Amino acid sequence: MKLVMTLLVRDEVDIIDAQIAFHLNVGIDFVIATDNRSEDGTTEILERYERDGVLHLIREDGDDLRQSEWVTRMARLAASDFGADWVLNSDGDEFWLPRTGSFREILGAIPERFGVVRGAWRNFVPRPEYEPFFGDRMTARLCATTYLDVPMATVLKSVHRATPEIRVGRGNHEAFADGLLPLRGWYPIEILHFPVRSREQCRRKYVTQYLALERNPDKGTPAPIVEAYHAELAGRFDEFYEPLIVGDDELEWRLRRGDLVIDTRLRDILRDIAAGTSPELRRPPLEDDVLFAAEVSVIPESDFAQMLEERTIDLERGIDRLEPRAWPVRCVAALGRRYGKSQ
Repeated sequence: MKLVMTLLVRDEVDIIDAQIAFHLNVGIDFVIATDNRSEDGTTEILERYERDGVLHLIREDGDDLRQSEWVTRMARLAASDFGADWVLNSDGDEFWLPRTGSFREILGAIPERFGVVRGAWRNFVPRPEYEPFFGDRMTARLCATTYLDVPMATVLKSVHRATPEIRVGRGNHEAFADGLLPLRGWYPIEILHFPVRSREQCRRKYVTQYLALERNPDKGTPAPIVEAYHAELAGRFDEFYEPLIVGDDELEWRLRRGDLVIDTRLRDILRDIAAGTSPELRRPPLEDDVLFAAEVSVIPESDFAQMLEERTIDLERGIDRLEPRAWPVRCVAALGRRYGKSQ
């Protein structure tokens, strides 16, 4: 079995080396990466992995964040050119980890009739920048259950069987192809997610995404990105950013309250990799199984939203073929994507 990861990045120099090294050490065989206009050193890191023969690099100069199109292109290449059996579509701030066993054990156990299996985000909160490397300081994980348009929402992502006909949805949350039946209600993979890591990274990420999405108005822009952009324009970005930071005093009482826990798995795995030793993939303790079950309890709502959006897109395309002026359905679809999706 060959497992290929696709990766769409822009200016992720603080995390991308760790992200690729992590996945190559926990079961990913090859990476297809699209670098979209990076200027901070990300490109050079990708080129190093390309020279090592474990990564295929695509340079994308578009400035309109056509994420679904670009990821679909990589996922199809994984099937047609790189011999993938399964494809994992990741963002640069995600670390995919099997909850038990290995990727091969999980995916090898999937009955042939199913072609998509899901993982769920587990979100780590930003901490004061005492340490330069995010992995050393960001060990506090959110336990709250939510499916909202906020940076720390609980969201599913998909791993799918390789096929040249694949179509990856916005945000990599879903994958579609004829005969690719999703296995719903089972989440054997957790995705350790680090969306906000520093003030500068947060500012660059949200401002860049706002400007890119503004060139694609039909896709809509999530509320946090709009808020961050207008705060930056007004010279008040710190007022947006500071409430996201969990300081030491807040950390202590939130640990006691139970909506945060300390999770050092990523930190420990990255330290093993840096030391040249094979990382130990520990089975989560029983109490974490309870927390995980609570967190993913909101995902059926997300799952339904994914199915509804796909049906809406199919309907929109059908009406476009019959009547180019059928603007009300397109408006409904755009509103659904604007208010019903998280980034």
